Amino acid sequence: MAKPTDLLQGTLDLLILKTLALEPMHGWGIAQRLRQISNDVLQVQQGSLYPALHRLERQGLIAATWRASENNRRAKYYELTPAGRKRLESEASSWQKLSTAIAQVLESA
Repeated sequence: MAKPTDLLQGTLDLLILKTLALEPMHGWGIAQRLRQISNDVLQVQQGSLYPALHRLERQGLIAATWRASENNRRAKYYELTPAGRKRLESEASSWQKLSTAIAQVLESA
């Protein structure tokens, strides 16, 4: 049986886009924000996070720039592009419909 922390395919992309809608962040910051907001339920590993960030960047949904982090280290910061904001709206709407439908099925049984 899958653990609750196992993410459905595509869900990680949605979570990254939503996190970056708040402000530009580096990879470690994105992982920390997801962990904090989810009360430690979502713990995204580097082996999943960075390939997703690179994929989203190749798709033009996020853009990256190098700059100094909070502790004065060089870090790659990611931010949403206009296409990323549009995709976020679409994906969030689809996710809401899907999660509502699943909840209805679970409540009816």
